[in-house]
Amino acid sequence: MSKAKGKSKQIKGKLKETAGDAMDDKRMQAEGSAERMTGKAEEMASEAADRTKKGMRKS
Repeated sequence: MSKAKGKSKQIKGKLKETAGDAMDDKRMQAEGSAERMTGKAEEMASEAADRTKKGMRKS
């Protein structure tokens, strides 16, 4: 996982969510929202891994 992948999923999800809003497509909105949240989780996991690595190097 990388922060860049997480960010790209968030952006893709937001675009899908917005398109769903524009077309009044509830399924697309839900898919976009889920993808955005998955991207946020991946980004946060990557940040946590980075902090752990930095902490281990200081020891």
